Amino acid sequence: MIEGGSAAIAIEKQHINDLNVFPVPDGDTGTNMTLTMGASVAELRKKCPTTVGQAAEVTASALLRGARGNSGVILSLLFRGISKGLKDKEEADAKTLAQAMVDGVDAAYKAVMKPAEGTMLTVSRVASAAAVEYAAKEPDIELLFAHTLAIGYEALAQTIDQNPVLKKAGVVDAGGKGYLIILEGMLAALKGEAIGKPETTAAATAVVAQTAAVDPASFSHEEITFTYCTEFLIYRENQNDISDFRSLLDGIGDSLVVVDDEAVVKVHIHTDDPGRVLTEAKAFGSLHSIKIDNMREQAAEFGGGTENQSPPAEPELPSELDKPYVAPAEKPVGIVAVSAGEGMASIFVDLGVDQIVTGGQTMNPCTDEIVRAIDRVPAETVYVLPNNKNIILAAQQAAPLAQKKVVIIPTKTIPQGVATLLVFDPEAEVEDNVAAMEDCIKRVKTAQITYAARDSDFDNHQITAGEYLALFDSTLLGHAAEFGTVLQTTIDAIAARNPEFVTLFYGENVDEATATRCAEAISAQIPNAEITVLNGGQPVYYFMISVE
Repeated sequence: MIEGGSAAIAIEKQHINDLNVFPVPDGDTGTNMTLTMGASVAELRKKCPTTVGQAAEVTASALLRGARGNSGVILSLLFRGISKGLKDKEEADAKTLAQAMVDGVDAAYKAVMKPAEGTMLTVSRVASAAAVEYAAKEPDIELLFAHTLAIGYEALAQTIDQNPVLKKAGVVDAGGKGYLIILEGMLAALKGEAIGKPETTAAATAVVAQTAAVDPASFSHEEITFTYCTEFLIYRENQNDISDFRSLLDGIGDSLVVVDDEAVVKVHIHTDDPGRVLTEAKAFGSLHSIKIDNMREQAAEFGGGTENQSPPAEPELPSELDKPYVAPAEKPVGIVAVSAGEGMASIFVDLGVDQIVTGGQTMNPCTDEIVRAIDRVPAETVYVLPNNKNIILAAQQAAPLAQKKVVIIPTKTIPQGVATLLVFDPEAEVEDNVAAMEDCIKRVKTAQITYAARDSDFDNHQITAGEYLALFDSTLLGHAAEFGTVLQTTIDAIAARNPEFVTLFYGENVDEATATRCAEAISAQIPNAEITVLNGGQPVYYFMISVE
Protein backbone atom coordinates (compact mmCIF):
# COMPACT_ATOMS: atom_id res chain seq x y z
CA MET A 1 0.00 0.00 0.00
CA ILE A 2 2.86 2.38 0.76
CA GLU A 3 4.39 1.56 -2.63
CA GLY A 4 1.04 2.32 -4.25
CA GLY A 5 0.74 5.63 -2.42
CA SER A 6 4.28 6.56 -3.40
CA ALA A 7 3.69 5.71 -7.07
CA ALA A 8 0.43 7.69 -7.13
CA ILE A 9 1.95 10.88 -5.73
CA ALA A 10 4.96 10.56 -8.05
CA ILE A 11 2.67 10.41 -11.08
CA GLU A 12 0.60 13.39 -9.92
CA LYS A 13 3.59 15.38 -8.61
CA GLN A 14 3.41 18.17 -11.17
CA HIS A 15 -0.34 18.51 -10.81
CA ILE A 16 0.17 19.06 -7.07
CA ASN A 17 2.97 21.54 -7.72
CA ASP A 18 0.69 23.51 -10.04
CA LEU A 19 -1.75 24.07 -7.16
CA ASN A 20 0.83 26.16 -5.31
CA VAL A 21 -0.38 29.74 -5.42
CA PHE A 22 2.89 31.58 -4.88
CA PRO A 23 4.66 31.78 -8.27
CA VAL A 24 8.26 31.68 -7.01
CA PRO A 25 10.13 28.50 -8.08
CA ASP A 26 10.65 26.47 -4.96
CA GLY A 27 10.68 23.01 -3.41
CA ASP A 28 7.02 22.53 -4.30
CA THR A 29 4.51 20.46 -2.36
CA GLY A 30 4.23 17.67 -4.92
CA THR A 31 7.99 17.33 -5.19
CA ASN A 32 8.49 17.29 -1.43
CA MET A 33 5.73 14.75 -0.81
CA THR A 34 7.01 12.51 -3.63
CA LEU A 35 10.57 12.48 -2.30
CA THR A 36 9.34 11.90 1.25
CA MET A 37 7.21 8.91 0.24
CA GLY A 38 10.03 7.55 -1.91
CA ALA A 39 12.24 7.31 1.18
CA SER A 40 9.79 4.90 2.83
CA VAL A 41 9.54 2.65 -0.24
CA ALA A 42 13.31 2.26 -0.42
CA GLU A 43 13.50 1.34 3.26
CA LEU A 44 10.57 -1.10 3.12
CA ARG A 45 12.21 -2.96 0.24
CA LYS A 46 15.38 -3.34 2.30
CA LYS A 47 13.69 -4.38 5.56
CA CYS A 48 10.87 -6.61 4.16
CA PRO A 49 8.57 -6.37 7.23
CA THR A 50 6.27 -9.33 7.95
CA THR A 51 3.59 -7.67 10.11
CA VAL A 52 1.47 -4.56 9.70
CA GLY A 53 3.08 -3.11 12.83
CA GLN A 54 6.59 -3.62 11.46
CA ALA A 55 5.60 -2.14 8.10
CA ALA A 56 4.13 0.93 9.81
CA GLU A 57 7.21 1.35 12.01
CA VAL A 58 9.64 1.12 9.08
CA THR A 59 7.47 3.54 7.08
CA ALA A 60 7.28 6.10 9.88
CA SER A 61 11.01 5.98 10.58
CA ALA A 62 11.93 6.36 6.90
CA LEU A 63 9.43 9.17 6.35
CA LEU A 64 10.76 11.05 9.36
CA ARG A 65 14.33 10.91 8.06
CA GLY A 66 13.34 11.49 4.45
CA ALA A 67 10.88 14.34 5.12
CA ARG A 68 11.36 17.39 2.91
CA GLY A 69 9.66 20.73 3.36
CA ASN A 70 6.66 21.44 5.54
CA SER A 71 4.38 19.13 3.56
CA GLY A 72 6.84 16.24 3.85
CA VAL A 73 7.27 16.76 7.59
CA ILE A 74 3.51 16.86 8.18
CA LEU A 75 3.12 13.72 6.07
CA SER A 76 5.76 12.00 8.19
CA LEU A 77 3.96 13.08 11.36
CA LEU A 78 0.68 11.59 10.11
CA PHE A 79 2.38 8.24 9.51
CA ARG A 80 4.28 8.40 12.79
CA GLY A 81 0.96 8.55 14.62
CA ILE A 82 -0.37 5.68 12.49
CA SER A 83 2.71 3.67 13.45
CA LYS A 84 2.03 4.19 17.14
CA GLY A 85 -1.56 3.06 16.62
CA LEU A 86 -0.39 -0.13 14.89
CA LYS A 87 2.55 -0.83 17.19
CA ASP A 88 3.22 -4.58 17.77
CA LYS A 89 0.18 -5.61 15.70
CA GLU A 90 0.51 -8.47 13.23
CA GLU A 91 -2.58 -7.38 11.32
CA ALA A 92 -5.20 -4.64 11.47
CA ASP A 93 -8.92 -4.55 10.89
CA ALA A 94 -10.94 -1.53 9.77
CA LYS A 95 -11.49 -0.16 13.29
CA THR A 96 -7.82 -0.44 14.21
CA LEU A 97 -6.64 1.20 11.00
CA ALA A 98 -9.18 4.02 11.26
CA GLN A 99 -8.17 4.77 14.85
CA ALA A 100 -4.50 4.72 13.84
CA MET A 101 -5.28 7.37 11.22
CA VAL A 102 -6.79 9.54 13.96
CA ASP A 103 -3.67 8.97 16.06
CA GLY A 104 -1.67 10.26 13.10
CA VAL A 105 -3.74 13.43 12.90
CA ASP A 106 -3.32 14.00 16.65
CA ALA A 107 0.45 13.62 16.32
CA ALA A 108 0.59 16.10 13.46
CA TYR A 109 -1.54 18.72 15.20
CA LYS A 110 0.56 18.48 18.37
CA ALA A 111 3.83 18.91 16.49
CA VAL A 112 2.84 21.88 14.32
CA MET A 113 3.27 25.11 16.25
CA LYS A 114 0.38 27.04 14.69
CA PRO A 115 -1.85 24.59 12.79
CA ALA A 116 -3.89 26.40 10.15
CA GLU A 117 -7.23 25.32 8.74
CA GLY A 118 -7.71 24.84 5.04
CA THR A 119 -4.57 22.72 4.83
CA MET A 120 -3.45 19.09 4.73
CA LEU A 121 -4.10 18.97 8.48
CA THR A 122 -7.76 19.86 7.93
CA VAL A 123 -8.27 17.32 5.17
CA SER A 124 -6.58 14.51 7.12
CA ARG A 125 -8.55 15.32 10.28
CA VAL A 126 -11.94 15.28 8.55
CA ALA A 127 -11.08 12.16 6.54
CA SER A 128 -9.81 10.26 9.58
CA ALA A 129 -12.85 11.15 11.67
CA ALA A 130 -15.04 9.85 8.85
CA ALA A 131 -12.99 6.64 8.79
CA VAL A 132 -13.61 5.99 12.51
CA GLU A 133 -17.34 6.62 12.14
CA TYR A 134 -17.59 4.33 9.11
CA ALA A 135 -15.48 1.53 10.65
CA ALA A 136 -17.89 1.30 13.57
CA LYS A 137 -20.51 -0.14 11.23
CA GLU A 138 -18.60 -1.55 8.24
CA PRO A 139 -15.61 -3.94 8.59
CA ASP A 140 -14.51 -3.91 4.92
CA ILE A 141 -11.25 -1.96 4.62
CA GLU A 142 -11.63 -1.28 0.90
CA LEU A 143 -15.03 0.30 1.51
CA LEU A 144 -13.53 2.17 4.45
CA PHE A 145 -10.89 3.74 2.22
CA ALA A 146 -13.44 4.59 -0.47
CA HIS A 147 -15.68 6.34 2.08
CA THR A 148 -12.71 8.12 3.68
CA LEU A 149 -11.63 9.42 0.28
CA ALA A 150 -15.13 10.65 -0.57
CA ILE A 151 -15.34 12.65 2.67
CA GLY A 152 -11.74 13.76 2.26
CA TYR A 153 -12.44 15.25 -1.16
CA GLU A 154 -15.42 17.09 0.27
CA ALA A 155 -13.11 18.57 2.90
CA LEU A 156 -10.55 19.39 0.21
CA ALA A 157 -13.15 21.34 -1.79
CA GLN A 158 -13.90 23.42 1.32
CA THR A 159 -10.26 24.47 1.73
CA ILE A 160 -10.87 27.12 -0.94
CA ASP A 161 -13.26 28.93 1.40
CA GLN A 162 -11.17 28.30 4.52
CA ASN A 163 -8.04 29.98 3.17
CA PRO A 164 -8.36 33.48 1.65
CA VAL A 165 -5.27 33.00 -0.53
CA LEU A 166 -6.67 29.79 -2.00
CA LYS A 167 -10.04 31.45 -2.52
CA LYS A 168 -8.45 34.31 -4.46
CA ALA A 169 -6.57 31.87 -6.68
CA GLY A 170 -9.50 29.47 -7.02
CA VAL A 171 -7.52 26.35 -6.10
CA VAL A 172 -7.64 23.74 -3.35
CA ASP A 173 -4.84 23.09 -0.87
CA ALA A 174 -1.92 21.29 -2.52
CA GLY A 175 -0.92 19.30 0.57
CA GLY A 176 -4.48 18.11 1.17
CA LYS A 177 -4.76 17.00 -2.45
CA GLY A 178 -1.43 15.17 -2.19
CA TYR A 179 -2.55 13.37 0.96
CA LEU A 180 -5.70 12.10 -0.74
CA ILE A 181 -3.75 10.99 -3.82
CA ILE A 182 -1.53 8.91 -1.54
CA LEU A 183 -4.61 7.31 0.02
CA GLU A 184 -5.94 6.60 -3.48
CA GLY A 185 -2.71 4.85 -4.37
CA MET A 186 -2.86 2.81 -1.15
CA LEU A 187 -6.42 1.74 -1.94
CA ALA A 188 -5.47 0.81 -5.52
CA ALA A 189 -2.63 -1.38 -4.21
CA LEU A 190 -4.94 -2.97 -1.66
CA LYS A 191 -7.34 -3.87 -4.47
CA GLY A 192 -4.53 -5.14 -6.72
CA GLU A 193 -5.05 -2.40 -9.30
CA ALA A 194 -2.30 -0.86 -11.42
CA ILE A 195 -1.49 2.79 -10.86
CA GLY A 196 -2.52 4.76 -13.95
CA LYS A 197 -0.73 7.49 -15.90
CA PRO A 198 -1.32 11.18 -15.29
CA GLU A 199 -3.32 13.41 -17.55
CA THR A 200 -1.33 16.17 -19.21
CA THR A 201 -2.59 19.63 -18.26
CA ALA A 202 -1.88 23.02 -19.77
CA ALA A 203 -0.71 24.19 -16.36
CA ALA A 204 1.88 21.44 -16.19
CA THR A 205 3.43 22.55 -19.46
CA ALA A 206 3.48 26.27 -18.68
CA VAL A 207 5.98 26.26 -15.81
CA VAL A 208 9.31 27.97 -16.37
CA ALA A 209 11.96 25.29 -15.85
CA GLN A 210 15.22 27.24 -15.67
CA THR A 211 16.39 30.63 -14.46
CA ALA A 212 17.56 32.86 -17.31
CA ALA A 213 20.57 35.14 -17.07
CA VAL A 214 19.78 38.69 -15.99
CA ASP A 215 19.37 40.99 -18.96
CA PRO A 216 17.81 44.42 -18.31
CA ALA A 217 16.42 44.43 -21.85
CA SER A 218 14.86 41.00 -22.09
CA PHE A 219 14.15 37.68 -20.44
CA SER A 220 14.96 34.51 -22.34
CA HIS A 221 15.10 30.85 -21.36
CA GLU A 222 18.38 28.96 -21.39
CA GLU A 223 18.86 26.32 -24.05
CA ILE A 224 19.85 22.87 -22.85
CA THR A 225 23.56 22.77 -23.72
CA PHE A 226 24.40 19.57 -21.85
CA THR A 227 22.15 16.55 -21.51
CA TYR A 228 22.62 15.13 -18.01
CA CYS A 229 22.00 16.90 -14.70
CA THR A 230 24.40 15.00 -12.43
CA GLU A 231 24.35 15.31 -8.63
CA PHE A 232 26.10 13.29 -5.93
CA LEU A 233 28.01 13.41 -2.66
CA ILE A 234 31.60 12.34 -2.05
CA TYR A 235 32.35 11.03 1.44
CA ARG A 236 36.00 12.05 1.67
CA GLU A 237 38.57 9.35 2.35
CA ASN A 238 41.52 11.74 1.90
CA GLN A 239 42.18 15.46 1.89
CA ASN A 240 43.45 15.74 -1.68
CA ASP A 241 43.09 19.18 -3.25
CA ILE A 242 39.78 19.38 -5.11
CA SER A 243 40.69 22.41 -7.22
CA ASP A 244 41.98 20.37 -10.20
CA PHE A 245 38.79 18.27 -10.12
CA ARG A 246 36.72 21.45 -10.11
CA SER A 247 38.69 22.80 -13.08
CA LEU A 248 38.20 19.54 -14.99
CA LEU A 249 34.44 19.65 -14.43
CA ASP A 250 34.32 23.27 -15.50
CA GLY A 251 35.68 22.16 -18.88
CA ILE A 252 33.12 19.40 -19.51
CA GLY A 253 29.88 20.99 -18.35
CA ASP A 254 28.08 23.99 -16.90
CA SER A 255 25.88 24.91 -13.89
CA LEU A 256 28.77 23.63 -11.81
CA VAL A 257 28.62 23.62 -8.03
CA VAL A 258 31.35 21.94 -5.97
CA VAL A 259 31.03 22.51 -2.23
CA ASP A 260 33.90 21.03 -0.22
CA ASP A 261 33.47 20.98 3.55
CA GLU A 262 36.39 18.57 4.17
CA ALA A 263 34.24 15.59 5.23
CA VAL A 264 31.72 15.64 2.36
CA VAL A 265 31.88 17.16 -1.12
CA LYS A 266 28.62 18.09 -2.86
CA VAL A 267 28.78 18.09 -6.67
CA HIS A 268 26.22 19.38 -9.16
CA ILE A 269 26.96 19.65 -12.89
CA HIS A 270 25.22 19.61 -16.27
CA THR A 271 27.34 17.47 -18.59
CA ASP A 272 27.30 15.05 -21.52
CA ASP A 273 29.68 12.67 -19.75
CA PRO A 274 28.40 11.79 -16.24
CA GLY A 275 30.49 8.58 -16.30
CA ARG A 276 33.73 10.54 -16.47
CA VAL A 277 32.53 12.86 -13.71
CA LEU A 278 31.83 9.93 -11.37
CA THR A 279 35.10 8.16 -12.27
CA GLU A 280 37.18 11.24 -11.50
CA ALA A 281 35.24 11.84 -8.27
CA LYS A 282 36.14 8.39 -6.89
CA ALA A 283 39.71 9.63 -6.36
CA PHE A 284 38.48 11.58 -3.34
CA GLY A 285 36.29 8.99 -1.64
CA SER A 286 33.12 6.94 -1.86
CA LEU A 287 30.14 8.21 -3.86
CA HIS A 288 26.62 8.51 -2.47
CA SER A 289 23.17 9.88 -3.40
CA ILE A 290 23.98 9.71 -7.11
CA LYS A 291 21.20 11.29 -9.19
CA ILE A 292 21.42 11.63 -12.98
CA ASP A 293 18.53 13.18 -14.93
CA ASN A 294 18.25 13.43 -18.70
CA MET A 295 17.22 17.07 -19.09
CA ARG A 296 16.33 16.71 -22.76
CA GLU A 297 13.82 13.99 -21.92
CA GLN A 298 12.50 16.11 -19.05
CA ALA A 299 12.10 19.04 -21.39
CA ALA A 300 10.23 16.89 -23.92
CA GLU A 301 7.98 15.56 -21.16
CA PHE A 302 7.49 19.09 -19.86
CA GLY A 303 6.31 20.15 -23.29
CA GLY A 304 3.59 17.54 -23.33
CA GLY A 305 5.43 14.48 -24.65
CA THR A 306 4.39 12.20 -21.82
CA GLU A 307 1.72 10.17 -23.53
CA ASN A 308 3.79 7.07 -24.20
CA GLN A 309 6.13 7.33 -21.24
CA SER A 310 6.10 5.12 -18.19
CA PRO A 311 5.30 6.51 -14.76
CA PRO A 312 8.38 7.98 -13.06
CA ALA A 313 10.52 5.65 -11.00
CA GLU A 314 11.05 6.20 -7.30
CA PRO A 315 13.71 8.87 -6.90
CA GLU A 316 17.15 8.25 -5.47
CA LEU A 317 17.24 10.17 -2.23
CA PRO A 318 20.01 11.84 -0.30
CA SER A 319 18.43 10.16 2.76
CA GLU A 320 19.83 6.85 1.49
CA LEU A 321 23.36 7.60 2.65
CA ASP A 322 24.83 4.48 4.17
CA LYS A 323 27.78 5.84 6.17
CA PRO A 324 26.55 7.94 9.08
CA TYR A 325 29.32 9.35 11.21
CA VAL A 326 29.31 11.01 14.63
CA ALA A 327 32.32 13.27 15.07
CA PRO A 328 33.87 13.29 18.55
CA ALA A 329 33.43 16.60 20.37
CA GLU A 330 36.56 18.72 20.02
CA LYS A 331 34.97 22.04 20.97
CA PRO A 332 31.93 23.28 22.90
CA VAL A 333 29.83 24.60 19.99
CA GLY A 334 29.52 24.27 16.22
CA ILE A 335 27.18 25.39 13.45
CA VAL A 336 25.24 23.82 10.57
CA ALA A 337 23.74 26.04 7.86
CA VAL A 338 21.48 25.23 4.92
CA SER A 339 22.67 27.01 1.80
CA ALA A 340 22.67 26.83 -2.00
CA GLY A 341 25.43 28.13 -4.21
CA GLU A 342 29.18 27.74 -3.91
CA GLY A 343 29.67 31.41 -3.09
CA MET A 344 27.13 31.32 -0.27
CA ALA A 345 28.74 28.16 1.11
CA SER A 346 32.12 29.90 1.18
CA ILE A 347 30.62 32.91 2.96
CA PHE A 348 29.09 30.69 5.64
CA VAL A 349 32.31 28.73 6.11
CA ASP A 350 34.25 32.00 6.46
CA LEU A 351 31.80 33.01 9.20
CA GLY A 352 32.50 29.84 11.17
CA VAL A 353 29.97 27.30 9.89
CA ASP A 354 31.22 23.72 10.28
CA GLN A 355 28.83 21.87 7.96
CA ILE A 356 26.84 23.05 4.94
CA VAL A 357 23.63 21.25 4.01
CA THR A 358 23.12 21.87 0.31
CA GLY A 359 19.57 22.95 -0.39
CA GLY A 360 17.12 25.77 -0.11
CA GLN A 361 14.26 27.07 -2.20
CA THR A 362 14.51 24.76 -5.21
CA MET A 363 15.26 21.59 -3.27
CA ASN A 364 14.47 21.31 0.40
CA PRO A 365 16.91 19.00 2.19
CA CYS A 366 15.42 16.04 4.03
CA THR A 367 15.54 15.54 7.78
CA ASP A 368 18.21 12.87 7.49
CA GLU A 369 20.59 15.14 5.60
CA ILE A 370 20.33 17.66 8.42
CA VAL A 371 20.84 14.93 11.06
CA ARG A 372 23.99 13.68 9.36
CA ALA A 373 25.40 17.18 9.05
CA ILE A 374 24.76 17.82 12.75
CA ASP A 375 26.46 14.59 13.77
CA ARG A 376 29.53 15.42 11.66
CA VAL A 377 30.17 18.65 13.56
CA PRO A 378 32.99 18.02 16.10
CA ALA A 379 31.18 19.85 18.90
CA GLU A 380 29.01 19.15 21.94
CA THR A 381 26.28 21.64 21.00
CA VAL A 382 25.32 22.36 17.40
CA TYR A 383 23.38 25.42 16.24
CA VAL A 384 21.33 24.90 13.06
CA LEU A 385 20.38 27.70 10.65
CA PRO A 386 17.61 26.46 8.27
CA ASN A 387 17.66 29.75 6.30
CA ASN A 388 14.30 28.97 4.71
CA LYS A 389 10.83 28.93 6.24
CA ASN A 390 10.06 25.64 4.49
CA ILE A 391 13.04 23.91 6.13
CA ILE A 392 12.49 24.94 9.76
CA LEU A 393 10.10 22.04 10.47
CA ALA A 394 12.53 19.50 9.02
CA ALA A 395 15.32 20.95 11.18
CA GLN A 396 13.13 20.71 14.27
CA GLN A 397 12.41 17.06 13.46
CA ALA A 398 16.15 16.44 13.02
CA ALA A 399 17.07 17.73 16.48
CA PRO A 400 15.95 14.69 18.55
CA LEU A 401 17.40 12.26 16.00
CA ALA A 402 20.93 13.67 16.17
CA GLN A 403 23.61 12.48 18.59
CA LYS A 404 24.43 16.05 19.65
CA LYS A 405 22.70 18.72 21.66
CA VAL A 406 20.92 20.77 18.99
CA VAL A 407 19.74 24.39 18.99
CA ILE A 408 17.50 25.48 16.09
CA ILE A 409 17.70 29.17 15.19
CA PRO A 410 14.59 29.81 13.02
CA THR A 411 16.20 31.80 10.20
CA LYS A 412 13.86 32.12 7.22
CA THR A 413 16.31 33.59 4.69
CA ILE A 414 20.00 33.44 3.82
CA PRO A 415 20.56 37.08 4.88
CA GLN A 416 19.07 36.31 8.28
CA GLY A 417 21.43 33.36 8.61
CA VAL A 418 24.46 35.49 7.74
CA ALA A 419 23.43 38.24 10.14
CA THR A 420 22.91 35.85 13.08
CA LEU A 421 26.44 34.53 12.65
CA LEU A 422 27.78 38.06 13.10
CA VAL A 423 26.23 38.28 16.58
CA PHE A 424 26.98 34.65 17.54
CA ASP A 425 29.42 34.31 20.46
CA PRO A 426 30.96 30.82 20.76
CA GLU A 427 31.84 31.49 24.40
CA ALA A 428 28.37 32.67 25.44
CA GLU A 429 25.70 30.55 27.11
CA VAL A 430 23.15 28.94 24.81
CA GLU A 431 20.31 31.06 26.20
CA ASP A 432 22.25 34.28 25.55
CA ASN A 433 23.13 33.27 21.99
CA VAL A 434 19.54 32.26 21.22
CA ALA A 435 18.25 35.59 22.52
CA ALA A 436 20.82 37.59 20.54
CA MET A 437 20.33 35.63 17.32
CA GLU A 438 16.53 35.68 17.46
CA ASP A 439 16.62 39.42 18.14
CA CYS A 440 18.87 39.79 15.11
CA ILE A 441 16.35 37.91 12.95
CA LYS A 442 13.73 40.53 13.80
CA ARG A 443 16.01 43.36 12.64
CA VAL A 444 17.01 41.86 9.29
CA LYS A 445 14.69 42.26 6.32
CA THR A 446 15.27 40.42 3.06
CA ALA A 447 14.60 41.75 -0.41
CA GLN A 448 14.78 39.31 -3.32
CA ILE A 449 14.59 39.45 -7.09
CA THR A 450 13.64 36.23 -8.88
CA TYR A 451 11.31 35.06 -11.65
CA ALA A 452 7.79 33.65 -11.90
CA ALA A 453 7.71 29.89 -12.40
CA ARG A 454 4.03 29.85 -13.29
CA ASP A 455 1.08 32.04 -14.21
CA SER A 456 -0.61 33.13 -11.02
CA ASP A 457 -3.25 35.42 -9.56
CA PHE A 458 -1.57 36.23 -6.26
CA ASP A 459 -2.34 39.02 -3.81
CA ASN A 460 -4.09 41.11 -6.47
CA HIS A 461 -1.21 40.61 -8.91
CA GLN A 462 -1.87 38.96 -12.29
CA ILE A 463 1.51 37.31 -12.85
CA THR A 464 2.76 35.74 -16.08
CA ALA A 465 5.29 32.93 -16.07
CA GLY A 466 8.77 34.24 -16.85
CA GLU A 467 8.28 37.73 -15.43
CA TYR A 468 10.73 39.17 -12.92
CA LEU A 469 9.43 39.29 -9.34
CA ALA A 470 10.35 41.70 -6.54
CA LEU A 471 9.86 40.34 -3.00
CA PHE A 472 10.33 41.89 0.42
CA ASP A 473 10.29 39.24 3.15
CA SER A 474 7.08 37.33 2.35
CA THR A 475 5.43 40.22 0.48
CA LEU A 476 5.24 40.40 -3.29
CA LEU A 477 6.18 43.98 -4.18
CA GLY A 478 5.72 43.81 -7.92
CA HIS A 479 6.37 42.02 -11.21
CA ALA A 480 7.37 43.07 -14.69
CA ALA A 481 8.90 41.83 -17.93
CA GLU A 482 11.71 44.39 -17.52
CA PHE A 483 14.43 43.81 -14.95
CA GLY A 484 14.94 47.53 -14.38
CA THR A 485 11.32 47.93 -13.28
CA VAL A 486 11.49 45.35 -10.49
CA LEU A 487 14.93 46.61 -9.45
CA GLN A 488 13.53 50.10 -8.92
CA THR A 489 10.55 48.68 -7.04
CA THR A 490 12.97 46.81 -4.79
CA ILE A 491 15.16 49.88 -4.20
CA ASP A 492 12.10 51.96 -3.26
CA ALA A 493 11.11 49.36 -0.65
CA ILE A 494 14.64 49.27 0.77
CA ALA A 495 14.91 53.07 0.89
CA ALA A 496 11.62 53.30 2.78
CA ARG A 497 13.28 51.53 5.73
CA ASN A 498 16.19 53.98 5.84
CA PRO A 499 18.71 51.17 6.44
CA GLU A 500 22.25 51.48 7.81
CA PHE A 501 23.58 48.37 6.04
CA VAL A 502 22.63 46.81 2.71
CA THR A 503 24.32 43.62 1.44
CA LEU A 504 23.72 42.30 -2.09
CA PHE A 505 24.28 38.57 -2.63
CA TYR A 506 24.20 38.05 -6.39
CA GLY A 507 23.23 34.71 -7.92
CA GLU A 508 24.69 32.23 -10.36
CA ASN A 509 23.14 33.92 -13.41
CA VAL A 510 24.36 37.42 -12.54
CA ASP A 511 27.82 38.74 -13.39
CA GLU A 512 29.85 41.02 -11.15
CA ALA A 513 29.45 44.04 -13.42
CA THR A 514 25.64 43.80 -13.27
CA ALA A 515 25.76 43.40 -9.50
CA THR A 516 27.98 46.47 -9.19
CA ARG A 517 25.59 48.57 -11.29
CA CYS A 518 22.67 47.47 -9.09
CA ALA A 519 24.64 48.43 -5.97
CA GLU A 520 25.38 51.84 -7.48
CA ALA A 521 21.68 52.35 -8.17
CA ILE A 522 20.90 51.56 -4.52
CA SER A 523 23.68 53.85 -3.31
CA ALA A 524 22.40 56.74 -5.43
CA GLN A 525 19.01 56.53 -3.71
CA ILE A 526 20.29 55.61 -0.22
CA PRO A 527 23.62 57.45 0.03
CA ASN A 528 23.99 57.04 3.80
CA ALA A 529 23.78 53.25 3.78
CA GLU A 530 26.90 51.06 3.84
CA ILE A 531 26.56 48.80 0.81
CA THR A 532 28.41 45.50 0.30
CA VAL A 533 28.36 43.27 -2.80
CA LEU A 534 29.10 39.53 -2.43
CA ASN A 535 29.01 36.66 -4.92
CA GLY A 536 26.53 34.19 -3.46
CA GLY A 537 26.20 32.03 -6.57
CA GLN A 538 22.73 31.01 -5.43
CA PRO A 539 20.22 29.51 -7.90
CA VAL A 540 16.70 30.89 -8.47
CA TYR A 541 17.32 34.31 -6.93
CA TYR A 542 19.18 36.87 -9.02
CA PHE A 543 19.64 38.94 -5.88
CA MET A 544 19.12 38.33 -2.18
CA ILE A 545 19.51 41.63 -0.37
CA SER A 546 20.03 41.98 3.36
CA VAL A 547 18.50 45.17 4.78
CA GLU A 548 19.48 46.23 8.32
